[in-house]
Amino acid sequence: MGLIVYGAALSPFVRKVRVFLAEKGADYTLENVNIFPAPDWFAEISPLKRIPVLKDDDAGVTLADSSAICGYLEKTCTAPALYPSEAGDFGRALWFEEYGDSELAGHIGMGTFRPMVVNPLMGKEPDTATAEKTIAEKLPSYFAYLESEVGAREFLVGDAFSIADISIATQFVNFAHGGFVPGAEAYPNLTAYLERMHARPSFAACIAEETAMLDKVLKRTE
Repeated sequence: MGLIVYGAALSPFVRKVRVFLAEKGADYTLENVNIFPAPDWFAEISPLKRIPVLKDDDAGVTLADSSAICGYLEKTCTAPALYPSEAGDFGRALWFEEYGDSELAGHIGMGTFRPMVVNPLMGKEPDTATAEKTIAEKLPSYFAYLESEVGAREFLVGDAFSIADISIATQFVNFAHGGFVPGAEAYPNLTAYLERMHARPSFAACIAEETAMLDKVLKRTE
């Protein structure tokens, strides 16, 4: 398929789609789009002017929203399956996808990534106070929930890597870009789980690319 992903690499939702595609072994082209502000033409393929957008030239299909895109790719690139087949596991996977896309994205994105990464990218000072307040007051309940859900499991749902793992782990990449980790002492299960997920080639490639870009732009290394 002639697949094009429109978006910015640092977006957790763009990364979600890129990891999904990598796990499927599907080739695609990433077209960078800056949505601050979004160009006029972008509204034609993304009515809400949000990223990512997937364009499948071969099928004549254009989709906005990471969940819609991943659902489409599951049907068009069937192996390996990234949504569980068993009904209960399928429902749980959808739950974790929503949990990552809404709850985690809101607090990690706005509370830590934006003040610590987006601010410097826009020429502003990092807002350490907002990030520290978010970590102290907002995130512990989310981390504790995931700590208990992961437990001794290798994956969040069933016995295979799935959309649940992608949706949760992608948010924590942005947390790490801000200079933070949940903490192995308080959240050993979650910490070990994230290390496993982020070490997968699909995630590791994105993380290396993004880290190199941030190091260069923000002059984190000489």
